Amino acid sequence: MKDYQEIKSRLRGSVTPVITPFKANHDIDFDTLSKLIEFQLENGTHAISVTGTSGEPSSLTEEERVQVMKTAHQTISGRVPFVPGTGSTNHDETMRLTKKAEEIGADAALVIVPYYNKPNQKALYKHFKTVADSVDIPIIVYNIPGRTAQNLHVDTLAQLSKDCPNIIGVKESNKDFEHVNRVLLKCGRDFLLFSGIELLCYPMLAIGGVGSVSATANVLPGKVAQMHDAWFDGDVATAQKLHYELMELNDVLFKDTNPAPVKAALGMMGKIEPHLRLPMDLPSEELQNEIRETLNKYGVSLQYV
Repeated sequence: MKDYQEIKSRLRGSVTPVITPFKANHDIDFDTLSKLIEFQLENGTHAISVTGTSGEPSSLTEEERVQVMKTAHQTISGRVPFVPGTGSTNHDETMRLTKKAEEIGADAALVIVPYYNKPNQKALYKHFKTVADSVDIPIIVYNIPGRTAQNLHVDTLAQLSKDCPNIIGVKESNKDFEHVNRVLLKCGRDFLLFSGIELLCYPMLAIGGVGSVSATANVLPGKVAQMHDAWFDGDVATAQKLHYELMELNDVLFKDTNPAPVKAALGMMGKIEPHLRLPMDLPSEELQNEIRETLNKYGVSLQYV
């Protein structure tokens, strides 16, 4: 069994959920994926995730998800922790992808509550426990009720953390801040709590969280990382200042379904060709104009205006 305490001490701060770039023909652009990861690391990002919500996982085949994970792992080359998303609405696929992440050498796996099929709490417990028991890799549970239509209850998560030593944390994309507080109360203060909601990234640090998995970090990785660095350095005033500085960008990037606005922004920045696979698509021209105006306010250099 691995030393989970070691990875728990390293896995904190800004974990960027890197988008999956596509070419005009909708093939994955692996060269650009590597460049995006380098852009993150150059700007102080503390860890990298791929094939989570921001990576359009349900638009990728299982083999494509594996290829993205392999490319990311090779690019990162151990410089920061690597936490790919391996969850799916299909249990067996989740098992295969999580095992593959372990084989590739990921530091942990991010496993989402299954979406669409709305399992009850007993079923969710069995799902996560079976996945956790099948691997010797740390698991971060991903609770995002707005996408999955099912909330993982605190008591269910607490039982999983007790019964599965490798379930070491949770990404909470849960607007119920009372729920989030009770996670650390029931699971223990050493349980890793990450925010998956941009406006709660700073507040979750204040209650004992260790970081965030923020789509905004695709666009302004430096500022998101700096907010965490300031907090960890005990500079609360700077962390709070950056929290509010990021708010306008956070708001505009979530006026349409993630990652459509983020991809539009990265396209304007010249980082990617801004393509999504159907049924996803770019935001309206009106929202794209608002994104462009917001990026200008932040002083972001735009190549395509």
